[in-house]
Amino acid sequence: MKHLCGNLTFWDSNLTKHTDLPDLPACFQLSVLPWSPCIYLWLTSPFYILYLKRNNRGYIMMSILNRIKTVLGLILWIVCWTDLFSSFHEMSQNQSKPPIYFVTPLIVGMTMLLATFLIQYERLKGVQSSGVLFIFWTISVLCAIVPFRSKIMYQNGVEDKLRFTTFYIYFGLTLIQLILSCFNEKPPLFSSVVTDPNSCPEITAGFLSKMTFWWFTSMAIKGYKSPLENKDLWSLNKQDSSELVVPNLLNEWEVEKSKAQSEPSVKEQAAFRKAGPDAEPNHVSVSPEEEEVLLSKRKEVRQPSFLRALLRAFGPYFLIGSAFKLLQDLITFVNPQLLRMLIDFTKQSNAPLWWGYSLAFMMFGTSLLQTLILHQHFQYCFVTGMRLRSGIIGAIYRKSLVITNEAKRSSTVGEVVNLMSVDAQRFMDLTTFLNMLWSAPLQIILALFFLWRNLGPSVLAGVAVMVLLIPFNAFIAMKTRTYQVEQMKHKDDRIKLMNEILNGIKVLKLYAWEVSFKEKILQIRQKELTVLRKTAYLSALSTMAWTSAPFMVALTTFAVYVTVDESNVLDAEKAFVSLSLFNILRFPLNMLPQVISSIVQASVSLKRIQDFLSHDELDPESVDRRNNASEYAVSVVNGTFSWAKQDQATLDNINVMVPQGSLLAVVGHVGCGKTSLVSALLGEMEKQEGQISIRGSVAYVPQQAWIQNATLRDNILFGRPYVEQKYRCVLEACALTPDLEVLPGGDQTEIGEKGINLSGGQRQRVSLARALYSDADVYLLDDPLSAVDAHVAKHIFDKVIGPEGALKGKTRILVTHGISFLPQVDNILVMVDGRVSEMGSYQDLLKQNGAFAEFLRNYSLEDIIEDDEVTVSLVDDDEEEEFPEDALSNHTDMVDNEPVVNEARRQFMRQMSIMSNDLENPKKMSRRRRCSERKHPESPTEKKELKVDKLIQAETTETGRVKFKVYWEYAKAVGPFLSLFICFLYGCQSASAIGANFWLSEWTNDAQHNRTQDQVSMRVGVYAALGISQGVLVMFSSFTLALGKIQAARKLHQTLLDNKFHTPQSFFDTTPIGRIINRFSKDIYVIDEVLPSTILMFLGTFFASVSTMIVIICSTPIFALVIGPLALIYVFVQRFYVATSRQLKRLESVSRSPIYSHFSETITGTSVIRAYGRNAAFVLMSDMKVDENQKSYYPGIVSNRWLGVRIEFIGNCIVLFAALFAVIGKDKLSPGLVGLSVSYALQVTMSLNWMVRMTSDLESNIVAVERVKEYSETQTEAPWIVKDKQPPPDWPPKGDVEFVDYSVRYREGLDLVLRNISLKVKGGEKIGIVGRTGAGKSSMTLCLFRLLEAADGEIVIDEVKISEIGLHDLRSKLTIIPQEPVLFSGTLRMNLDPFEKYSDEEVWKVLELSHLKKFVSNQTSKLELECSEGGENLSVGQRQLVCLARALLRKTRILVLDEATAAVDLETDDLIQSTIRTQFEDCTVFTIAHRLNTIMDYTRVLVLDKGQIAEFDTPTNLIAQKGIFYGMAKDAGLA
Repeated sequence: MKHLCGNLTFWDSNLTKHTDLPDLPACFQLSVLPWSPCIYLWLTSPFYILYLKRNNRGYIMMSILNRIKTVLGLILWIVCWTDLFSSFHEMSQNQSKPPIYFVTPLIVGMTMLLATFLIQYERLKGVQSSGVLFIFWTISVLCAIVPFRSKIMYQNGVEDKLRFTTFYIYFGLTLIQLILSCFNEKPPLFSSVVTDPNSCPEITAGFLSKMTFWWFTSMAIKGYKSPLENKDLWSLNKQDSSELVVPNLLNEWEVEKSKAQSEPSVKEQAAFRKAGPDAEPNHVSVSPEEEEVLLSKRKEVRQPSFLRALLRAFGPYFLIGSAFKLLQDLITFVNPQLLRMLIDFTKQSNAPLWWGYSLAFMMFGTSLLQTLILHQHFQYCFVTGMRLRSGIIGAIYRKSLVITNEAKRSSTVGEVVNLMSVDAQRFMDLTTFLNMLWSAPLQIILALFFLWRNLGPSVLAGVAVMVLLIPFNAFIAMKTRTYQVEQMKHKDDRIKLMNEILNGIKVLKLYAWEVSFKEKILQIRQKELTVLRKTAYLSALSTMAWTSAPFMVALTTFAVYVTVDESNVLDAEKAFVSLSLFNILRFPLNMLPQVISSIVQASVSLKRIQDFLSHDELDPESVDRRNNASEYAVSVVNGTFSWAKQDQATLDNINVMVPQGSLLAVVGHVGCGKTSLVSALLGEMEKQEGQISIRGSVAYVPQQAWIQNATLRDNILFGRPYVEQKYRCVLEACALTPDLEVLPGGDQTEIGEKGINLSGGQRQRVSLARALYSDADVYLLDDPLSAVDAHVAKHIFDKVIGPEGALKGKTRILVTHGISFLPQVDNILVMVDGRVSEMGSYQDLLKQNGAFAEFLRNYSLEDIIEDDEVTVSLVDDDEEEEFPEDALSNHTDMVDNEPVVNEARRQFMRQMSIMSNDLENPKKMSRRRRCSERKHPESPTEKKELKVDKLIQAETTETGRVKFKVYWEYAKAVGPFLSLFICFLYGCQSASAIGANFWLSEWTNDAQHNRTQDQVSMRVGVYAALGISQGVLVMFSSFTLALGKIQAARKLHQTLLDNKFHTPQSFFDTTPIGRIINRFSKDIYVIDEVLPSTILMFLGTFFASVSTMIVIICSTPIFALVIGPLALIYVFVQRFYVATSRQLKRLESVSRSPIYSHFSETITGTSVIRAYGRNAAFVLMSDMKVDENQKSYYPGIVSNRWLGVRIEFIGNCIVLFAALFAVIGKDKLSPGLVGLSVSYALQVTMSLNWMVRMTSDLESNIVAVERVKEYSETQTEAPWIVKDKQPPPDWPPKGDVEFVDYSVRYREGLDLVLRNISLKVKGGEKIGIVGRTGAGKSSMTLCLFRLLEAADGEIVIDEVKISEIGLHDLRSKLTIIPQEPVLFSGTLRMNLDPFEKYSDEEVWKVLELSHLKKFVSNQTSKLELECSEGGENLSVGQRQLVCLARALLRKTRILVLDEATAAVDLETDDLIQSTIRTQFEDCTVFTIAHRLNTIMDYTRVLVLDKGQIAEFDTPTNLIAQKGIFYGMAKDAGLA
């Protein structure tokens, strides 16, 4: 320096440090200050220019702002060089100047030129706001302030007027440049900002706005004013969208795969060598088997690594984030050093005040810098995670469209969906703290280094404690995990049982079995709570460890430090600097185990994804699709096909030629390879030899129709443009027109997943319509007529497939079982065991008398009947044609539930019920059964209700803030006193922590007064006592919280359960079961596990923040003034954040499920998608769904960053004011107190940040209490037992039933179902109840059981009005055999007698009477036979018999028999009838009859019509009357 500056001084401590008016020496001002911005810019610009070269965003037009910047840059260059030339001028005048006067202007001038060049270069590359230059101007201004101040201070004599002037110009211009660089340029030409109406403001945001996330504020405000909706979200940034991210990843993956294949393995080369030196490499003399082995070995050697592909695709972006992290880690350690200097400063009485102030501001500055850098790092990591997820989902989706069937078999749909949801999610979570893997060790090493410098070897004691706590925490985590698994098991059991109960709630009510099942649920719940309690105790321990760890560490370190050596004195510097370092240490130590475990999990996920992406793909070349001009549209020559490479051939030596425009039928027995042939033609099978060619496009109708979750119209169009005329013809031909009239929204009806709200036949016809609409050249129809009824099949064959149908002239291959159509086809192909047995026209094959003739003989009998039936049904009624049977299946349910208003429909129903009495034709009967079993959608009336319901529900979830009442509800459930006590304990715990730290500050003050040694043991003792009491209190408060939470969980679940068992049936009819189950699963889970931990964290952070305030106010009372404004800002920010982020979370979860449901749907329909060549369209759909989800996820991430920056800014202000006031009140404060208050302030940021998060979590989780409460307070039915009105135990003695002027309706506001019914039935009479659908037959029985309460009138049984006694007293004295037999999972014994009232002998006796004895005694477990859910492991007939056995076991005076229509074969039916006739001889029996022959011998028959009694007399009299009953009997052939 001496050489450069000549005789100017470079550094003088008297001038700088030890004075009240500090100033920097001249040489320093001339060299270091101007050089630092220059060095910065020259170092960064090469990298920056390279970056700009690679990322071109388009071109920005020259604007005024840009011109001004450029001109100012040039002027600055001129100003600097004016200095340079003046120095030369002076030199020529022989005034020798030191070299510094030449060097500095030269350097600065060059730098200004560089800056000017960058301004222009950025404009050409489309940069709207430059961070690099902003930082450069900021440093320049900061460095120029010092000389500026000196020049003002020593203004009196200016010798060098020129330099004086140029400096002021320089300073002014740099300041202007700094201000200008805060403003933004216009967006580049043609960028997305200009074209996109809702582009993300981030793209156009300036540097400062990006650093502080200011650009997000507009959304925060919008979300605060009104709940955000989908239209308010910004569109996704281009570089985060699937269309860029996925191809990028896939390219890297392709590169990786080709590398893996091109690297020959060592083994293989060795094999070549062994084969002999003269053998050429490609004619190796190795037997084929060996070659196979070699190839397989080669495969093992190197699998392409997906990890490398990921790193190459996303690594560079992620590394920017890592660089930020490194910076942040280093800056973290500046604050403890500044704290040391600050404490040092307060010790020195004569230190100048400016030094203290600058320390305070430096602390603030470093904290601020740390905040900004940390959140930039998070932003980069989260965005990487987001892109990673998009990429992985996209890659998996694209792969799933092309994998072979063999590969598909190795992983189920569920597993693949899991790859997408769980594994992609794991990666996403990992990226956020993957950097901790290197950052944590770095932080630990740095912290230990500084601690060692501070306290020497005694640090090791503290570190030992920390390290010992790791296995302790790990052990607790392991135990917690095992408990969680157990907990999940109990929860699943409980939900499963609950699901069954809700599905069979009607039966439970009819049998009055609620109590028994409630007990079962509560038993499981008890187990669940026991496990919960254990988990809670464990977590209390771990909370204690986590809270008292820093304290234990400090205690051991300090204790060791003062006892090891008498000369060691614990002063404020050492103590508080160490404390703040320990606090820094705490985070990485806790994070490391977590990071490692999530890396292990992610590596498992990686392996799974890699395996999936490495699966074999279908060979697109296996089917020749070229339009070669032969007359055959489809030809297979010597084809041999298998489903997987290793399997033996499924189809062997196939030769098929299908002429252009002909109809080929493929027939054969089940499993002979008909479907395989179609798959082979589609290229879905592995072609082992031979060749296939198909001319033109293909349409494919699979055996199981594949229906998308879209509107009916979209399902048929399948991506083709809509042409009204053509579309109508297609619907007409596929007999879909009548169905459209029945569906609630016509062809705009949303079809559920897997076509859930269509019947089987409708699905098949939609699938056929899709093929017909696609207008292809070749049609592959895989048995499309199996699911539809005979006459519909005939219609479709005639109108679509047959020689006169819509497809005539197209090439059609039809797989079929229906023989009636075979005479009309051109050619028939007969398959036997995977070979073509014969092929020719119908006549030819009959003559040959081969396999085909035999096939005909097997099937013809049935088929003749079917043909008959078709004609019968046509003769029967012409309307039959207009209402094909499947159209009916939508209404089977409506029959019993609701009075149908629509008259035409009622007529249709009437006709159906007449037909169902038609007994001569059993075949027809069974077909009708198939039809009604197929699907029971909710009836339209219910559907409308649901829609209204859903709207209401959506409203309730979205109301902004949660009412205080809900918190109070939860506090009440915990117990009001307990709640207060928990808060009190938390207060005590904070108090003891504060106490310990105050004691520490007192202890460190001893050092100043030199009265150290004599008190050490007392100081250590009290400190230890306070700290340990804090730990104990923490544990105590966690325990009480655990007790409280379990009590609350038990109470809330209990009231919900009680209420649900007491809820009237009508509630269950109008509420989807899923919604109730959701309360029992999701919401109860939140109340059990999520809510308490949130409350724990919230209380913890809340008290931590409060205690910080208390400590700072105690040491510097003036701080109280600042708290008000800061708290205001805090609450303000928090309200904005919570409102916005809650809604963003909701939008994100709503948009997430479509991704997975679309995916699982795609997997099941890959063959259809491929056949129609719609791969690209589906990939696009998936990408759109992912982008839609990321669109709401991205603002969610940013909202956290936005919040973080603002809250941490408040924290940094607290640090600033704590330090400032400490400096101001330095004379009155001891160094201990200063250390205490500032080290507390340094920690506060974390708790403030968490407190907001916890508040928002608390708000979103407390909603669960609200939802459970809502369903615990629905209105209940009448009491189960009315004490003073209990009927005598032997009631009813005779079984007389009397209806007095009785009317009833289903629910408030609906019409009466029964109107003014009056009748008397004597004990022992057998009454048949008949009537058309919707006449109110079932309602009569429900009234007896009071599932429906009377609108007016009453029912009297043996002198007792049933409306006055308890429900259980009533229901337990009546017996019903319901229409659908409902069984519950459990033992058979439990299903017959849940209350264990009867002995085993009695149970066996009823089994014998109900013809089940043989079946049960053949089972190994006899009566303990486990019935699966819904009795799946018994046949329907057996279930019906179990219901009969139940009735026999109860044996009450009154029996109601709701006759089963669909489920039971005639045999079982006769068994039931005969048993009832013998066993219930003296009882009153009401039978709702669907088949008249069962009631022809009853005492009397009651005919209902539109809810009134039409006829009531003996069957013979009624037939004689020639009324309604006669008409029904005539139709049934009984009259």
